[in-house]
Amino acid sequence: MKNILVAFLFIFSSFAVNAQENLTWHTDMAKASELSIKEKKPLLLFFTGSDWCGWCIRLQKEVLKTDDFAKWAKDNVILVELDFPRRTPQDEAIKKQNFELQNVFQVRGYPTVWLVNPEKKDGKFNLVGLGSTGYVAGGPDKWLAEANKFLK
Repeated sequence: MKNILVAFLFIFSSFAVNAQENLTWHTDMAKASELSIKEKKPLLLFFTGSDWCGWCIRLQKEVLKTDDFAKWAKDNVILVELDFPRRTPQDEAIKKQNFELQNVFQVRGYPTVWLVNPEKKDGKFNLVGLGSTGYVAGGPDKWLAEANKFLK
């Protein structure tokens, strides 16, 4: 009986990991914007301090790393992580891009999540904001309800 329980837990945990492994978080805004236009899905911009921000880590754990979020994200958005780490090395081009977007969206605290639609005109992208949120207590259902308000 003990072996069956251990096997069941192992199999169940592998399904949970697979759901998250299939999510793609982009870091290059130009590529993500092209994909967003092609798939006709808005961008979800996740401004985070992945290695120091407690609320960001909490949002990841309670919402962004759940199966409910994974299913919703695959159907509704293109994911973009705009990270501001303190200890993790980061490419200079990504740092510059993230800083510029932080200024454009006037991000003053973390986590901040923006939903935007990119438009391409004359070879340049314009981002049209649909709305923003941050950490919402109550797990994935509450957070997704808030995000869905911006998608309508």
